[in-house]
Amino acid sequence: MSTVFHPGRLVMVNIQGKRLDAPTAAFLREHHIRAICLFRWNLGSADEVRQLTTDLRAVMGEHALIGIDQEGGSVVRSTFLPQAPAAMALGAAGDEAQAEEVGAAVARGLASLGINWNFAPVLDVNNNPANPVIAERSFSEDPVVVTRLAGAWMRGSLREGVACCVKHFPGHGDTHVDSHRDLPEVDKSLAALEALEFVPFRALRDAAPAMMTAHIVYPQLDPEHPATLSKRVLGTLLREGWGYDGVVITDSLVMKAIHERYGHDRAAVLALQAGADMVMALGEQHEQLAAIQAIAAAQASGALGAGQLARANARLDALAARYPVRHADYSAAQCERDDDLMHRAWAAGLTALGTPPVLRRDRPLRVFTQRGVPSDGVSEAGLSGADVAELFSGFSDVEVVRLEVLADLDWSTVARDGRMNIVASNHRDRYGARAARWRPDLHLVLWNPYQAMDVPAPAVITWGYATGALVALRDWLERRTTAPGRTPVRLDTRR
Repeated sequence: MSTVFHPGRLVMVNIQGKRLDAPTAAFLREHHIRAICLFRWNLGSADEVRQLTTDLRAVMGEHALIGIDQEGGSVVRSTFLPQAPAAMALGAAGDEAQAEEVGAAVARGLASLGINWNFAPVLDVNNNPANPVIAERSFSEDPVVVTRLAGAWMRGSLREGVACCVKHFPGHGDTHVDSHRDLPEVDKSLAALEALEFVPFRALRDAAPAMMTAHIVYPQLDPEHPATLSKRVLGTLLREGWGYDGVVITDSLVMKAIHERYGHDRAAVLALQAGADMVMALGEQHEQLAAIQAIAAAQASGALGAGQLARANARLDALAARYPVRHADYSAAQCERDDDLMHRAWAAGLTALGTPPVLRRDRPLRVFTQRGVPSDGVSEAGLSGADVAELFSGFSDVEVVRLEVLADLDWSTVARDGRMNIVASNHRDRYGARAARWRPDLHLVLWNPYQAMDVPAPAVITWGYATGALVALRDWLERRTTAPGRTPVRLDTRR
């Protein structure tokens, strides 16, 4: 007796709100959807999240997949869990054992909430300082270092029972364009990709239970389709050439690189034809439905073969069976130990460039920073100007200048009155040419490390703005600790 296949089994969607309402539950049941991606707007208290995942599991069944982006650094959705360092902070510390323990701690927190799939770690090799979306989300510009530390992070997560999803295959580290906004292109030969971008993915493919695709065109692999929709990349290269038999999931189809060119319906079918197992059809419910209906139509017409769909479904079933939705015990004592681990890991990555000045608490300071940094939809909101000011609460005379846009700072207007001038970069974007004329005594780089290349000053790099990073920086400012990290990417240190 043949089993009826439901296209919704191959579609991941998002939902609104912190509770599963009746209409959404009905939609999930009607279309046999088994996968949800949670975002910040879905996460209330820990108890509320546990209730949400319990309800989702009841509706979606035993092979439910509940995913989230909990990389660490600026890309974390659940901020009430211990906040993990950004990948590049772990790269600056260079401690493989520590990276494994951080991955395990992230997984413990997620498993306690009923989340069984984490879209991490990032295997992108960030070898392009102008990259607008990866930067500190990468462990290093060295593919061997990325492989070593990301592999350790993944081992920690998997041993705690949460599936990883390495991303973004075949590599997002050398782009000038954010695929959330447009379609990037990486024009490299196969040999060049094999020597750099492919290295971590190939090395870790047998360990990685899932892999996420990149919405990027690699014209020397496939001049027509981005990797997410490319048979040459997902089928010929990844499936046939590398023998990868884990789950392949697309990045979100709502991203402009895909959505504005293909739409959810056409992209969903092309991705599955290319070799993906699951399409991430985020967005409005009508867009989610368009993807499901397009898969059903392609199934009916034979554009998607029964065997191919069955294999995709079986891979997803196997992933969910191996890493089931559960509510693992997470005691207050264990949470406290994990939080301490995260703080120690952030402190180990704190990095100095050049020769930063020694600060005295009685010396007058002037701090320039940006008033507010809203979320860009990928990263969480950046550190506010008020929080930057709090870093200096132990100093006796501090003038904090909060600009609406820090990049607009005109150094010619800065008073020469004996105050030590500090620029605290609390936003992600690189600076323009104007910053080359700035002459601060110290640059605090609180997010994107490549900003250190833009401002000609000694710098201290935190690699992020989670509590652990800020505690480590404040300890350094008040001369209670050193900055032991070593930058895992090349930055201009002529300062």
